[in-house]
Amino acid sequence: MTPIAPHITAFLRERLTEEHTRASYAYAFQLLFAFASRHLGVAPSDLQIEHLDAPLVLAFLDHLQHQRGNGARTRNARLAAVRAFMRFLEHRLPAALDQIRRVLAIPVHRTDTRLVRHLSAADTRAVLDAPDPASRLGIRDRAMLYLGLTGGLRVSELVGLHLDDVRFDGRYVEIRVRGKGRKERALLLWKEVGAALRAWLAIRGPAAVPELFLNARGRDMTRAGFAYVLRKHTGTARAQCPALRDKRISPHTLRHTCALSILQATGDIRKVSLWLGHAQQSTTEIYLQADATEKIAALESSVPLRLRPGRFRPADRLLASLMPSKRPPPPARA
Repeated sequence: MTPIAPHITAFLRERLTEEHTRASYAYAFQLLFAFASRHLGVAPSDLQIEHLDAPLVLAFLDHLQHQRGNGARTRNARLAAVRAFMRFLEHRLPAALDQIRRVLAIPVHRTDTRLVRHLSAADTRAVLDAPDPASRLGIRDRAMLYLGLTGGLRVSELVGLHLDDVRFDGRYVEIRVRGKGRKERALLLWKEVGAALRAWLAIRGPAAVPELFLNARGRDMTRAGFAYVLRKHTGTARAQCPALRDKRISPHTLRHTCALSILQATGDIRKVSLWLGHAQQSTTEIYLQADATEKIAALESSVPLRLRPGRFRPADRLLASLMPSKRPPPPARA
């Protein structure tokens, strides 16, 4: 029997160099090991590699969907973490190749491709107007929301900004963003965004952490903290903008809103890809489905074939069958 602990530690430390991917995979294995512990009746620290066979992984995936209520996308993400770990074990444990290949053969579930959720101009205005500009946290929240909407930042990129990542250049503000895969990009944003950031920096004060945005305790803002801020102000905005009441708004909704705004302004999907920091332009093409401007241009540039005119005239017998019957009802039977 082979203990899991040293192998999973080596996998997370040696194979995964990107911080956010490591955190996501670590959470997936936390769920898996907790389930395996209950399922097998052993302590998590006593789990062995031999326990992670295909039937156990399938039972775990079924547990995610039926007990935890996760969708197919979340299931596939958890399976991707397990597969990556199994591929890591292939060269470390040749004796377990048959078990590893059975786990790698577990198929992913197909998922629906939906239009990206985004905010209209009125929705965006209502969300930005929700924070109180006369309070310290309101100034911070407005700067975060404004930067998320105009910069199209991932939530991890937004809360990970440092003070030295922001540089004011005349009328504009330049920010250096650390994206996925340790890739950096620079964004030059409008003076209005710079004014919102200057207002926050004027009252931020000294702190023990280098992050730009701080929570109420003076520590660095977390992803969960920003999600709470967004939920709070979205709730306030719904009272002023009824269109928001039926919309699910997540931190990534701000990124989608920015992408569609840039696409509608430029008509260039390549510029959107560069702005968002996508590694492949094919990832950005999801916004083409949600952007109506290209479809309107297609309608205006082409003329559909005309149909031959004509009206449907029902036959007399059809009209007669639709008229109310004048026959007396049949007598009731005794």
